[in-house]
Amino acid sequence: MFVGIAVITIGFLLMIGGGSPDPKVFDESIFSTQRITVAPVLVILGLVIEVYAIMKKPKE
Repeated sequence: MFVGIAVITIGFLLMIGGGSPDPKVFDESIFSTQRITVAPVLVILGLVIEVYAIMKKPKE
């Protein structure tokens, strides 16, 4: 489960930032591939890992 939490955390950290100090200036960096594609995929992958970790039967 810790691996899933780590992957989700990395995904959210990749989404951070992109704001402009001046609200009248548009910053194109919010549309980077990292924020639009990579980060959400990592978050979803982390959630899949979490579901697998919860549903997996423990070895006896």
